[in-house]
Amino acid sequence: MIPEAKLSRLVDRHAALEAQLASGTASGEYAKLSKEHAELAPVVQIVDAYRSAQREQHDAEALASDASADPELRSLAEEERATLKDRIADLERELQVQLLPKDAADASSAIIEVRAGTGGDEAALFAGDLLGMYQRYAQLQGWRTELMSLSESDLGGVKEAVLDVQGRGVFAKLKFESGVHRVQRVPVTEAGGRIHTSAATVAVLPEAEDVDVNIDEKDLRIDVFRASGAGGQHVNKTESAVRITHLPTGIFVAQQTEKSQHKNKAQAMKLLKAKLYEIERERVDSARASERKGMVGSGDRSERIRTYNFPQGRVTDHRINLTLYKLDRIIAGDELGDIVDALVAEDQANRLAALSAEESA
Repeated sequence: MIPEAKLSRLVDRHAALEAQLASGTASGEYAKLSKEHAELAPVVQIVDAYRSAQREQHDAEALASDASADPELRSLAEEERATLKDRIADLERELQVQLLPKDAADASSAIIEVRAGTGGDEAALFAGDLLGMYQRYAQLQGWRTELMSLSESDLGGVKEAVLDVQGRGVFAKLKFESGVHRVQRVPVTEAGGRIHTSAATVAVLPEAEDVDVNIDEKDLRIDVFRASGAGGQHVNKTESAVRITHLPTGIFVAQQTEKSQHKNKAQAMKLLKAKLYEIERERVDSARASERKGMVGSGDRSERIRTYNFPQGRVTDHRINLTLYKLDRIIAGDELGDIVDALVAEDQANRLAALSAEESA
């Protein structure tokens, strides 16, 4: 049972935020309050449904135990009481999940980096498959995507790609995709029909907002240069490509996809902010290492997380021992959600169990 006082505090805080936002506040503070308000809104919605179901249950119990009431009405009240008991249990679990300590970045959009690993041309082709998988999955979720950069291999694969995925809660769903993805299949370049193993690395970074990362202009070195590309293209004739180096950390990013230097600079800054935000998150996470033990994977990019075995038509996620025999639909992005949802559910179950153990200790 969730303490009523805790629920009241959440509802009161949500109402206070609404009043503050309606009355107007400083722009910097407005962004921060809006973010908190948006995060609390779905929780308050569940609290309202939970309280409503409890009231209905109370009324049904009163009617069911009223000896003077019509027998048929009492029978209906008994049925309703059983139904409401299940509904309240579901809502309570939903509330417990919502009230778990959250990753501050869960509501954020995300930037996905896909890089070919060991395996040459085949690894690049596989990286291209993964990129397409995420683009299709994002489309099905109603998210917007933009390819920030793309470096292709000679056979049309992907050496490296950066995909911006815009939408609420993108990072919460995709954060468990970070790591090494391994593929086992007969390469198109292999005449002998032998199965090869190759890999690609995926990194999922939460997109940083201005309230998350503050970058001092004095810490940046910005270089412009001519974009590389096929001879004679417009991109080669102007210095539109941009490289930004963050001097304190040595991290640099480069963008040359757009013809406009201004657009490339904006894209590069977005990517740089995401990388700096991730460094800070990793620093905080390492300080809370014990809390991460219950998580599904560590987000370590060197961790092998999944195998795509084409001859057997299966996909295995090694962190939760989940194997699905529908590789074609998963790699197409149409049913990637089956794995994503299982990872999110496992993470929630682990954290709920850890929380229960702490409370009973």
